[in-house]
Amino acid sequence: MRHGKKVNHLSRKAGHRKALLTNMASQLIMHKRIRTTVAKAKALRVFVEPIITRGKEDSTHSRRMAFKYLQSKEAVSELFATVAPKVGDRPGGYVRIIKTGVRSGDAAEMAFIELVDFNEVYVKDDSAKKSKTRRSRRGGKKKAGAEAAVATAATTAAQAKAEAEEAVEDAGEKIKGTEEE
Repeated sequence: MRHGKKVNHLSRKAGHRKALLTNMASQLIMHKRIRTTVAKAKALRVFVEPIITRGKEDSTHSRRMAFKYLQSKEAVSELFATVAPKVGDRPGGYVRIIKTGVRSGDAAEMAFIELVDFNEVYVKDDSAKKSKTRRSRRGGKKKAGAEAAVATAATTAAQAKAEAEEAVEDAGEKIKGTEEE
């Protein structure tokens, strides 16, 4: 029985499982998104997140520890040069698993696993920030009141305009009266 065992063995022996996760982790760091089964994606998430956390501190020791798990100089340099600066302020949760359905051959559940900060669809753009407005959950009466207030303001403005025109006409008549005298 496997009570209390946290590791998904993925039906492989230890050496094969380690090689699989190493290769998948380096490919994830290099390509920012890979397609695999859901079980492998979940196992990879547990494997790669501590490596990315190590990447935040650029020291010789951190690079050697990352190389111990990734076994690829290109992946290590990509981790420290590109990935780590983008995830520097994130406290964790560097990867996202998106389920995509089943594989036609064996009906295995498939998924994309991707680095969160490198997906342009989900990442918020700082230059396009909109000003947030405060919104109330109460809707009906306030909207009707606001529309009534706008209508009242419009009629008040129309009345004020008409009064101003009358005042101008009265002033014009007074000026004509004083010119005639």
